[in-house]
Amino acid sequence: MSTLAALLPAVPALGWAVHARWLYSPLTTARRDPLTGLWTRDAFTRRARRLLRDARAVVVLADVDHFKQINDTHGHAAGDVLLAAVAARLAHGTTPGGVAGRLGGDEFAAVVIDRDGTMADRLHTLARVLARPVENAPDVHTTVSLGWVRAGDHPGEDLSALLRRADEAMYAAKHSGRSGPRRARLGRLLGSVTGRRPGRRGAA
Repeated sequence: MSTLAALLPAVPALGWAVHARWLYSPLTTARRDPLTGLWTRDAFTRRARRLLRDARAVVVLADVDHFKQINDTHGHAAGDVLLAAVAARLAHGTTPGGVAGRLGGDEFAAVVIDRDGTMADRLHTLARVLARPVENAPDVHTTVSLGWVRAGDHPGEDLSALLRRADEAMYAAKHSGRSGPRRARLGRLLGSVTGRRPGRRGAA
């Protein structure tokens, strides 16, 4: 059998492999937020649900403080740079093994596995890192409010319920006048759906 004849059966399979790769690349891009590079809400949700099978999983909600003021003072381009910096720092702070996503506007979420029980300390460190000025733009910075909840404290609750708990904690942190992350309280949920409270700032 000639070399050409031997290769012919492989041509359709090779063609489909190339086609599948060509299709996969745009799909992966579509699952990434174009500004920050984090997973979009739907892509984040799928990955976060898998991590929540581990009782050590921690759900974190992050919201940029005074973001409208940043836009009004420095312009929307500076606001975009700030969001990108927050996203990069959040993604770095939730590795290895975690997942971070942009839920919309200036709101982000992450799920991390707390393997050594140090999540509270790690999040205090993360809050300080998130508040650092943007590189080469020292005037562009603000604090970031963090709320978090441990999945094991609320067995049977899904990602949506845990995000609502983290949302309540995040708002408590935001309005407490003190910097630092806030852990969700035990007991029943008090708040409304994440990101839909009265007086909520709009998207960037």
